Amino acid sequence: MNSLPTKILIANRSEIAVRIIRGCQALGIATVAVYSEADNNSKHKLLADESVHIGNSPPLESYLNFDKIIDAAKFTGADAIHPGYGFLSENALFAERCQKENIKFIGPSPEAIRLMGDKIESRKVAAEAGVPVTPGMAGCAADIDSFRAEAARVGYPVLIKASAGGGGKGMRAVENESELEAAIEAAQREAQNAFGDDRVYLEKMIVNPRHIEFQILADEHGNCMHLFERECSIQRRHQKIIEETPSVALDENLRQKMGDDAVKVAKAANYANAGTIEFLLDENGDYYFLEMNTRLQVEHPITEMVTGIDLVAEQIKIAAGEKLGKHLYDISQNGHAIECRIYAEDADNNFMPSIGKLLFYQEPVGDGVRVDSGVATGSKITIDYDPIMSKLIVHASDRQTAITNMIEALKSYKILGVKTCRHFITKILQHENFANGQTFTNFIETNMTNKPKSSNGIETYNELAVAAAAMLSSKSSSLLYSDTDDLPPSPWQMLGDWSIGSSISG
Repeated sequence: MNSLPTKILIANRSEIAVRIIRGCQALGIATVAVYSEADNNSKHKLLADESVHIGNSPPLESYLNFDKIIDAAKFTGADAIHPGYGFLSENALFAERCQKENIKFIGPSPEAIRLMGDKIESRKVAAEAGVPVTPGMAGCAADIDSFRAEAARVGYPVLIKASAGGGGKGMRAVENESELEAAIEAAQREAQNAFGDDRVYLEKMIVNPRHIEFQILADEHGNCMHLFERECSIQRRHQKIIEETPSVALDENLRQKMGDDAVKVAKAANYANAGTIEFLLDENGDYYFLEMNTRLQVEHPITEMVTGIDLVAEQIKIAAGEKLGKHLYDISQNGHAIECRIYAEDADNNFMPSIGKLLFYQEPVGDGVRVDSGVATGSKITIDYDPIMSKLIVHASDRQTAITNMIEALKSYKILGVKTCRHFITKILQHENFANGQTFTNFIETNMTNKPKSSNGIETYNELAVAAAAMLSSKSSSLLYSDTDDLPPSPWQMLGDWSIGSSISG
């Protein structure tokens, strides 16, 4: 068995970089942060033991630049790199480069990343392991006639999906044959722009599915297990915004069956490290393999909350050659956990990103409340990166209590300066169908046509008063910025013309 790394470089930013730094601190491992120009005053830079500037704000010049990240690792003497999620986390070429440079990549092998990152190939792996996959093409096709024939065979509606895709990119739903050709062309263009690979394929669209995923841990000695499921059905633009565990849709028999199949897929891929097997569950209780994510998931904290397992620590131990610990085989699901992703975005405008400086930022606290964040008062939200600011996690004894506590936590979460999705998420949690567990992937389109209004990041008079009081009590309005030349406008100035009796929408 090899020893743990002595110093880990985190090839990422914001909340996931902060999360990994804290995981390393718990193990007594030194950390190196890398940062771009936009992240010069970032939280992850300040928390790490060392930090290295790696370039301008565009990701290709910084967080996606192999040479700069490898050079930073060598310069600081880091013997391992944790990629987090996004950026280089599922890049087989980068994992190979780390091997070549004798730097441990904390994740699966390049071969596993390449195999399971290709949707067509991963479907083949699942099918050969005896795990059900959605009806559809066995491979990508180039001619429209092949798509027409397959759509006729499986029946409309169908999905056109990018083979190298993810996050809803390169995906189009097709209701009938007249829409097929245009949808294929649009998916190909988007896939080429997003992944540099325009290959697409067709599969049957499951109507009203739930999105269920199983957390996998596997070591380099052939041991593999799952840490139960997460339901991730509440999505906008094919991206998750609320996740929970356990799923109300699974009984113990179905949970065991799906979990066993998840392990089968991981073993068939010779997988080692943390990963996630994703399924679609239909209204009849039938499920289908969707894909594998060969990395840590955004929603990993809810698994940690109900199992008590630190997944980042387990990743590091597995990468060091350790076997899965005996403590993992005794775990059970304890209580209920919910995660809400806090995006800087405008729910009234198709969830478009909202950029600006955080004038005031205060996280909720309480029993069972956890916040994984990458921002503070004074942080700047830019157009360069995904607009996620934090993840709010609540753990309670049962689902209803978790929902109630999450709503209260969202209400006490103070973020001024940019628009956020907090009030929109609150409306979802308060919806009767969510309370009843009717959480399908079309939940938002079906139930949330009347979206709440927001205004310039100023949500209520109470929030305004809290922010104003906090700013008046300090010489600086920023916890991160000390330069007086760059102070943001006060909450009062943000309102423009106002008077007692004027209203602020909530």
